[in-house]
Amino acid sequence: MSALAIAFQKRGNKKLPDGSLVSGYHVTGSDKGFYPPVSTNLEKNNIEFYPGWHVNNMGNPDIVVVGNVASSTNPEWLYVQKNNIEHYSYPEIIAKFLIKKNSIVCAGTYGKSTTSALMTWILSEAGMDPNYMIGGIPQNDLEPAKLTDSDWSIVEGDEYKSARWDMRPKFAHYSSSHLLLTAVKWDHADIYPTEALYIDTFKKLAEKNRNNLFIVSRQAKKVLDIDFGISYGPEDDDYVYKNIQLDKTGIQFTIFHKQKEYVIKSPTLGTYMVDNITACFAMAHQIGLDDEMIIDAIARFKNIKRRLEKRFETPCDIYDDIAHSSEKVKSILSTLKQVYTGTVIAVFEPNTGNRKPESIPGYDHAFDDATIVIIPRLSSVKQAEDDITLDGKQLSDVIKKTHNDVRFIEDDELLVQTIKQEIKKDSAVVFLGSHGFRGMIEAVSNY
Repeated sequence: MSALAIAFQKRGNKKLPDGSLVSGYHVTGSDKGFYPPVSTNLEKNNIEFYPGWHVNNMGNPDIVVVGNVASSTNPEWLYVQKNNIEHYSYPEIIAKFLIKKNSIVCAGTYGKSTTSALMTWILSEAGMDPNYMIGGIPQNDLEPAKLTDSDWSIVEGDEYKSARWDMRPKFAHYSSSHLLLTAVKWDHADIYPTEALYIDTFKKLAEKNRNNLFIVSRQAKKVLDIDFGISYGPEDDDYVYKNIQLDKTGIQFTIFHKQKEYVIKSPTLGTYMVDNITACFAMAHQIGLDDEMIIDAIARFKNIKRRLEKRFETPCDIYDDIAHSSEKVKSILSTLKQVYTGTVIAVFEPNTGNRKPESIPGYDHAFDDATIVIIPRLSSVKQAEDDITLDGKQLSDVIKKTHNDVRFIEDDELLVQTIKQEIKKDSAVVFLGSHGFRGMIEAVSNY
């Protein structure tokens, strides 16, 4: 939401004769709390904000964007309804102001943030100046969101609910002329209690884009049981990737398409990135961009933060990744196992959906490529009174069924000391989860 606020603020900026800037939009915001880097980014862009919900601080807004955090008893939300103020959910405001005639939507259980960021980078480097919204913080010279005069837009198509009053997936609001679908693997059990419901949501998205430019992974095509779309993958696909080479500096591989070969180099780490990069290459290639320009842009793409981001190299390589589900964890650990000969320690905290009993089968063998698995004290999450979720001890017991070294460590200081004691030559520690790990990443590096 903060990225969108900054995009509106910058879009409205006008330069006066004296060189000063005034904003055509006056953007303000409230939340239960504000912390760096969000708070510092808002301050840097002169956006007024305040913690808590205070109607007297709202002023007289023309438009209000209502986030999922606003409950039915939120005083500001009640004020908006009582006074019939024009209001939108987060995806509705994106659909109204950001989606353009040529609309690329990047969707999938995983890879959607990375592909939306890479597509944005490629089109920006091609001089197309797209409108965009990325669900993360890019490490290249890109803002997380931007509003422009271009007739191209790129957005991350999230399958999570749109708002408290709208259970449709966010991508249901985005009219796509181009769809990139990375993968479909049951997730968000709190919203989709059965695998069939989850798959059906993506099947409807695919059918809706049957006649559009539709780039789809072999995996998603198989799960959805569809026979349309331009496919990519490791074998009989329209865009095939092979010859993967991986080390600590990045990846190199070859894409084959209609008797042509394209050698791809990337500084990003992760075999899963081969899939994401091939998807973006296929999309950029299909919309007519120059091959060499695409390849060059890929070679300079640094990914987004918290995607196998190497935070420290002392006392070993320490990574941070937003992977909060068993499927994402499996992919990350597979990569690290290939490039590190020593101990691979995984500290894992799942999101709300992956604490539900329905998620238990997905944990079987998900941590096979980790030497040690540590479950920390789990952060508290909002949930209904009748919700049943796994606590840290229960989660560790689940993972122990298929892994012989799983430890539940509630004390953060003890967890840090345990990691330091287990580090060996050519080791890696990876923190996996959507929460912030309460300074433990920095503490491990302080050796």
